[in-house]
Amino acid sequence: MKSDFYSAISQIAAERGIPREAIVDVMEKALVTAYKRTLGSNPPPMEVTVRLDPQTGMARVYAEKQVVEEVFDERFEIALDAARRERADVQLGETISVESTPRDFGRIAAQTAKQVVLQGIKEVEREFIYGEFANREGDLITATVQRTSKGNVIFELGKAEAVMPPKEQVEGDRYYHGQRLRVYLLEIRREERGPRLIVSRANKNLILKLFEMEVPEIFNGTVEIKSIAREPGLRTKVAVSARQEGIDPVGSCVGMRGIRIQNIVNELNGEKIDVVQWSPDVREFIAQSLSPAQVVEVHLNESDRSAMVVVPDKQLSLAIGREGQNVRLAAKLTGWRIDIKSATALLEEEREAAEAREAAEAEAMATEAELSHSRVESRKVRPDGTVVYQSVRYGPLGDELAGENVQLRATSQKLYIYYNDRLIASYMLAGDADEEPLLLEGEATVNGLRDEPNDREPHDAPDDFDLHDAPDDFDLHDESLTDENQSLR
Repeated sequence: MKSDFYSAISQIAAERGIPREAIVDVMEKALVTAYKRTLGSNPPPMEVTVRLDPQTGMARVYAEKQVVEEVFDERFEIALDAARRERADVQLGETISVESTPRDFGRIAAQTAKQVVLQGIKEVEREFIYGEFANREGDLITATVQRTSKGNVIFELGKAEAVMPPKEQVEGDRYYHGQRLRVYLLEIRREERGPRLIVSRANKNLILKLFEMEVPEIFNGTVEIKSIAREPGLRTKVAVSARQEGIDPVGSCVGMRGIRIQNIVNELNGEKIDVVQWSPDVREFIAQSLSPAQVVEVHLNESDRSAMVVVPDKQLSLAIGREGQNVRLAAKLTGWRIDIKSATALLEEEREAAEAREAAEAEAMATEAELSHSRVESRKVRPDGTVVYQSVRYGPLGDELAGENVQLRATSQKLYIYYNDRLIASYMLAGDADEEPLLLEGEATVNGLRDEPNDREPHDAPDDFDLHDAPDDFDLHDESLTDENQSLR
């Protein structure tokens, strides 16, 4: 093998961008495979190594051979005298590694090792690419658009290629061949065809990396980005705070005459960016997150992490934003659900709530006054769990109260039922409490609904009713009453 072969190895290493030592290692392994093929289809187990001379490019093969008295196959055996020239203490039956380079090994290697070498170089190249980007996951890198394929954008990163799937693209962006863009290295995957690099332009961490690049205070840690809320291609909100006294975090990000923030906006193709002051006070932070709208007050509900924000009437549309964009981003930025109301709407709601409270209080007072003057009547709960009041059944009150005495008090509209001085039920009256409803014989109602005649029990008279309490002039055989009853029937 000639020295220019080794020069070719150096050239390959330079073209592929991988270390020359890796190419040499691949070449040596390929030549081992080529040598073993010269030994036949079923050679005995033996260790073979190939060493490439870095100066001349010559390949030397070293193979293990067994020490014997009489050699029958030079490929696998060596005589004792020849073996002791390599190692003086060698004995019969042992194995020794000796140079076994065939005379025409250069031609054999050129014919048999070509595909192995090429495949090995590709694998080395893939490993080198993976090793180069393995520690850069989550970094901002500059890439060149190479082509588009099935909705994916293919970027060129030196010797590597990166893919930006549709979900990581910004809607409305246009990509053309040769365009240079900064992308966020989202993920590196090992695949059979080599490492697969996934990049993104829609990830919110792209904003973080752009701020680190443009704002030195963020890069060195004196200003911290607390949270980011982004709708790619439309608008982004960034909350920042200072770790060092005397530093304006918002001003540091905006820069002199807005030059820093403008560079980021230009990189994002005009995407609007709001930089707001972060605060440990949740109310103040929520008010800042709705910038540029002004906030009158913030009411918090800690139980469900919701906030009701009051803004001036003229600021309502600005606080909500186009299609709710501003308040939606503010909610993502703060982690709180935000409801926006104008000052006028809030006052109107408070007035209506006050009127409702006053009406409820007035109704409660009227009911209490009626109950204080109403008569208390005692009733026994029927087996079906109902009670009878003014020939109307109300209930059911529950099987556990069957046979128990309960107390009834009625207002003009409702009947209240008490047990052991505790209110257990209330019902709307089926009729006027001041009028005794006239029911046909064998009829009654439950909650104002009439029962079938078979459901009524014969002893529905009030517990306090007694025939002996009738007036002295009351006569059951009074003909006038008899005639009146007949007319009613």
